[in-house]
Amino acid sequence: MEDDVDRILAQWARERPDLQTEAMGVFGRIYRLARLVGDRQERVYGELGINRGEFDVLATLRRAGAPFQLSPKALSASLMLTTGGMTGRLDRLERAGLVTRAPDPADRRGLVVTLTPRGRELIDEAVGIGLAAQREVLERLPAADRERLSSLLRDLLAAVA
Repeated sequence: MEDDVDRILAQWARERPDLQTEAMGVFGRIYRLARLVGDRQERVYGELGINRGEFDVLATLRRAGAPFQLSPKALSASLMLTTGGMTGRLDRLERAGLVTRAPDPADRRGLVVTLTPRGRELIDEAVGIGLAAQREVLERLPAADRERLSSLLRDLLAAVA
């Protein structure tokens, strides 16, 4: 079964037969798959009133465990965001009542961001429906192939990280 990536590779083979395009095929498919599944997740998060970036902040706080709080600096580092980008996300989440910001009792100059009960409820729901959207795609492969794919991607990621 041929896909769009196969057609692109065939065009390159015709125009530039000297190129080795195997990597283009692998990473083209990874990119397209990530984009398509990411778009699905964005839609389901949108139904809950949040976007992917806001999901990431809420999920990071939730994974931190009780009391579900981190400094803005720790959040920025975890999500690889600038402090300015983080501030915008936190402003929106705070206005929506999903997080609070308060002075850090351990550092008078700092702040601590805390997931509110409403934020915790929302992120728990969002994680569930986001995973369901991912499973819907992944379950098109047999279980053994899913495990092998995960292992191969882990190996590849470790090789470049």
